[in-house]
Amino acid sequence: MKIHEYQAKAILKEFHVPVPEGKLATTPEAAVSVAKELGGNLWVVKAQIHAGGRGKGGGVKLARSLEEVEALSNAMLGMTLVTHQTGPEGKKVEKVYIEKGQSLDKEYYVALILDRAKEKIAVIVSPEGGVEIEKVAKDSPDKIFTEVAPDLEGFRPDQLRKLSQKMGFTGKLDTQFQDIVSKLFKTFLEKDASIVEINPLVSTKEGNLLALDAKINFDDNALYRHEDVAKLRDFSEEDPKEVEASKHNLNYISLNGNIGCMVNGAGLAMATMDIIKLEGGAPANFLDVGGGAKQEQVQEALKIILLDKSVKAILINIFGGIVRCDVIARGVLEAVKQIHLKVPLIVRLQGTNASEGLKILDESGLSITTAHTMKEAAQKAVGALQ
Repeated sequence: MKIHEYQAKAILKEFHVPVPEGKLATTPEAAVSVAKELGGNLWVVKAQIHAGGRGKGGGVKLARSLEEVEALSNAMLGMTLVTHQTGPEGKKVEKVYIEKGQSLDKEYYVALILDRAKEKIAVIVSPEGGVEIEKVAKDSPDKIFTEVAPDLEGFRPDQLRKLSQKMGFTGKLDTQFQDIVSKLFKTFLEKDASIVEINPLVSTKEGNLLALDAKINFDDNALYRHEDVAKLRDFSEEDPKEVEASKHNLNYISLNGNIGCMVNGAGLAMATMDIIKLEGGAPANFLDVGGGAKQEQVQEALKIILLDKSVKAILINIFGGIVRCDVIARGVLEAVKQIHLKVPLIVRLQGTNASEGLKILDESGLSITTAHTMKEAAQKAVGALQ
């Protein structure tokens, strides 16, 4: 699960990570009130969307007067912000974060992630912050440094000292940096995060380190342990189809193709999408109904697939293990009758009661094409578009 910058910074403050003062605003008038409350004569107006690259897209602006705060907020609120992470469709800005301006000296990069190969928490740092870390990795890999925490107690002192030296910190900044990394580790661990990223971490002319931006993503599977985090979810930032799928315990991700896919099991889903591509087609989604899919879930899954207007054919590929294929077949029939399906539907069933399931579909009198192999199913799905 993703959250906004202002929410991530509130969490960092809980763990005593230094962040600039700031507050949320949803109207230009509120933005001016926040700026007055913060004081000073320099503010940053930041569009709040679930995507990086906001600065390059025009979603982060400096204001040197209250009039500028109002004008910039007015321009941002309601705009469609396009960044390299939003895609060409962009995201609508519904809130802005007004932050007190800082006298910046240098920008750095710090992030904690899960090293899945080592099954441990790792920290990635670079003295080159403020830009995409992927670009730094490509152009200057020698400026990226990583340490893996030996256990859940955190990083060893020698690891923190080594990283601080690589970043070029001495004296007060050295102490602050080591303290911040330790606190980020605690944040990551206690909140069940999947990434905690500060880009940029900045040093100010006053000689302090601040988290100028913040990104925290969370492990969806651990949200039941964190009601406070779950409440931060912003459904307006998510694909409506994915939101609807989550209500029915379906794993759905939108893609850019035109063949809708419904499969039980993530591995089978990936294989199904691959074979569609091999046959010259393009999957419109990843949709895993799970190993124990029920008839009602099949019906809801079909409805969700059809919310995507680009879908011109649907391929259902089910392996009956825990779930019986005849149950799936009846669910398909009921769904087709309910939604008055108008696009070609190809169904491949294998496993428990597969023969019975295919017979139910073939004798239904409905316009459903059956297949016995994945290759045959993919060929028929692609052929249905021609």
